[in-house]
Amino acid sequence: MNTNAFALRHIGPREEDQNSMLKTLGVDSLDQLIYETIPDDIRLKNGLHLDEPMTEHEYLHHIHELSKKNKAYTTYIGLGYHPTILPAVIQRNILENPGWYTAYTPYQAEIAQGRLEALLNFQTMVIDLTGMEIANASLLDESTAAAEAMSLLFAVRDRNQKKTGVNKFFVSENILPQTLSLLETRATPIGIALVVGNENTFDFSSDFFGAILQYPGKNGQITDIKSFINKANDSQIKVAVAADLLSLVKLEAPGKFGADVVIGTTQRFGIPMGYGGPHAAFFATKQAYKRDLPGRIIGVTKDANGNRALRMALQTREQHIKRDKATSNICTAQVLLAVMASMYAVYHGSKGLKFIANKVHNKASKLAEVLKELGFEQINTSFFDTLQIKTDAKKIRKIAKDKKINLYYPDSKTVTISINETTSIKDINYLISIFAKAAKKETIVISAIEDVNNIQKSIQRTSSFLTLDVFNTYHSETELMRYIKSLERKDLSLNHSMISLGSCTMKLNAASEMLPLSWFKWGNIHPFVPLKQAKGYLKILKKLEDQLTEITGFAATSLQPNSGAQGEFAGLMVIKAYHESRGEHHRNICLIPSSAHGTNPASAVMAGMKVVVTKSTAEGNIDVEDLREKAILHKNNLSCLMVTYPSTHGVYESAIKEITKLIHDNGGQVYMDGANMNAQVGLTNPGNIGADVCHLNLHKTFAIPHGGGGPGVGPICVAKQLVPFLPGNPIVKTGGKEAITAISAAPFGSALACLISYGYIKMLGAEGLTESTKIAILNANYIKNRLEGNFDTLYSGERGRAAHEMIVDCRPFKANGIEVTDIAKRLMDYGFHAPTVSFPVAGTLMIEPTESESKAEIDRFCDAMISIKKEIDKTSKDDNNNVLKNAPHTLDMVTKDEWHFPYSREEAAFPLNYVKDNKFWPSVRRVDDAYGDRNLICSCIPVEAYVEV
Repeated sequence: MNTNAFALRHIGPREEDQNSMLKTLGVDSLDQLIYETIPDDIRLKNGLHLDEPMTEHEYLHHIHELSKKNKAYTTYIGLGYHPTILPAVIQRNILENPGWYTAYTPYQAEIAQGRLEALLNFQTMVIDLTGMEIANASLLDESTAAAEAMSLLFAVRDRNQKKTGVNKFFVSENILPQTLSLLETRATPIGIALVVGNENTFDFSSDFFGAILQYPGKNGQITDIKSFINKANDSQIKVAVAADLLSLVKLEAPGKFGADVVIGTTQRFGIPMGYGGPHAAFFATKQAYKRDLPGRIIGVTKDANGNRALRMALQTREQHIKRDKATSNICTAQVLLAVMASMYAVYHGSKGLKFIANKVHNKASKLAEVLKELGFEQINTSFFDTLQIKTDAKKIRKIAKDKKINLYYPDSKTVTISINETTSIKDINYLISIFAKAAKKETIVISAIEDVNNIQKSIQRTSSFLTLDVFNTYHSETELMRYIKSLERKDLSLNHSMISLGSCTMKLNAASEMLPLSWFKWGNIHPFVPLKQAKGYLKILKKLEDQLTEITGFAATSLQPNSGAQGEFAGLMVIKAYHESRGEHHRNICLIPSSAHGTNPASAVMAGMKVVVTKSTAEGNIDVEDLREKAILHKNNLSCLMVTYPSTHGVYESAIKEITKLIHDNGGQVYMDGANMNAQVGLTNPGNIGADVCHLNLHKTFAIPHGGGGPGVGPICVAKQLVPFLPGNPIVKTGGKEAITAISAAPFGSALACLISYGYIKMLGAEGLTESTKIAILNANYIKNRLEGNFDTLYSGERGRAAHEMIVDCRPFKANGIEVTDIAKRLMDYGFHAPTVSFPVAGTLMIEPTESESKAEIDRFCDAMISIKKEIDKTSKDDNNNVLKNAPHTLDMVTKDEWHFPYSREEAAFPLNYVKDNKFWPSVRRVDDAYGDRNLICSCIPVEAYVEV
């Protein structure tokens, strides 16, 4: 046994366990199982061509050496990204803690109360600082949030009779350049006309439905948004404000001036720059728009005992409800980063944030004062942290470069300097020396910073924020450490037990993959530094692109999309650009099977396409004849087919090559959803199947942790004809020769998180990756076999095998009065997170064990499911007082003196012996979702107010 091999540590079942499982399945070898599972005509003949795998020790040395190629210059570039101080207590107890980073999206609220509380804190923090009425639990980045704000205002415009049909959207010329690029990407397909201009000369009589301002502007000048919003309101123009969150400590909240939406990033709240991400954006708006708010909202409700409980509100699986009527395809939040940012606010409180903001502003003001003494013109009349200097930029750039300082140079006569939380008096003196040298004058040395205010009085903050106890209690490390731990204990994560979510692939996030994320030379690189300063990043990102290109069988990869849904949108936009390059602008029909993930139709509509749904057969496969009929019917306008493989039903459809050929024969391209790539790697691939583009969920197949609902990364891999159209960036050149405009704010999306997948592939190598896929299929079929006779599998392949996941049918149990939700809640009592509930078929569970789970853990899960089936058999339709209907059972409930249930406490809390060894207690009883939707509260409120809830 080679104990140095990473595959040995990543893959769960030992060799003897694999043999036992294969015997249970009635096959002689793993290869025989794969032969019976995957159609032979799509199998790879020559395997993968990747580097030899590294051991974990070798990899950590390798990644450390690569980090040295990054030059961590002192950076004052700004443009939405700033060096920060991540409190060590947050780094150690959240970022580096699998109790936080391995959790899943909190769809099962009873075992996610910790994350939900941290996210409620996040929403409260955002509401307080923005002055708005409601906020979501984070978005992907600031530029995406700005595009979502534009889409929201466009969607609600028809409620204003005078704005029906109006399509002009004003964008301040002071907007961040990456945000403008993404606005362009999102506006054109849905018919929005962007008008970029100066807000000070804007003609409010013009025909606009909305506007967006940057606050402060990209070069640091603070616009009088109060005056602009007042005039816009008079003209019934709705206004979004892209705000710097730290600046809102000193600037009055845009909500106080009547803004309709306020967006931005929380990166400044202790989150490393990471060459562009991941970071949690924020999105706040008015209560009137709560049903239009993109992403996830955490709300307050009550549990079965009437006690306060939290859960995801309104937007839970929103795309699955609205599908092609959805105005957003946002499916992933940035939960882990939002939790960290919220803890930064909890740790510092309002007084601490004021200290930090004042420190930043005072140092910027002092620098402005001294530069003026040296004869430089600083043209920002009102600013928070950024100075705009009129000078010979070329001369300053040369001196700054020699002194290892990064400034920003908007043009040949302008230099901007953005001061940040890490800037010291020593740093200010160093900056002064650069400009003194350029001016050929003696430098001026400062020894103290005075309190000043260079913000115009009309927009200085007077309103209070972060007044609740949670932001005024945990200011020592001991207290915050204990608070974080108290929340962690309320969450069931992968470090406790298997999370068998179908389509979500909750595999091991190995410690050796995660460790480099905390290293200074990976975290402290600004995304817009000169490329020579990011050689380590560029080497890894290029190698990861090549690895993914090889694995998918395509020609090139873009890492820019920072979620799976953004990958879908990017893939469709690339297809759209390809057709338009051939003069086929009319190709706008997107065929989507009825079983598709809900983000598929939402993404297609966002890309300006018309969705045509195709049927599925009784076996769960694509109805090829229906597809043929619709492809031929729409052949003159056919843009693409969106298909998931293996299918959403967990089956390798044998007709897939016929399907892809059919689309090509009728002028379309094939987009493959990469949600199930975990069942392809090393055995088949999208290129071999006949697809033209696919997105990959790096947070599924390639081991980036789900982080409680994000970060996600969704790169796209494309065939040769689509390479020229891969997305670009307005500051750092990326993408193809005819690149579409930006998909995310940063050139390479969430670059820091990409280190994880790079390490995953580097340590497994071709053989380890292929073995992982095979074991994922083995584990799934072993579960299928063990549950037979208790649960029926809804769909199987032609030889009776499942892919890497399967759907078990719980609908027959309705005869006993038991719903699939009851089974999901009862699994909590056994120490397990439920599989995917009621997707893609209502009343079912979709189970995916992944290759990381051992036979012992899989057996525990199967034992739990079989035990639950026995409990179901004891129930009747008229019996609502049984162990399933009352699940989950809390510690408080089981330890009360009174017990009014027809089963024992032991049966409730310890249904099988293994549970006694490692009991996880749900912290609340079953939550009341309907009550919470009727009484929507999405921020922290004083304890006494919960009596009103």
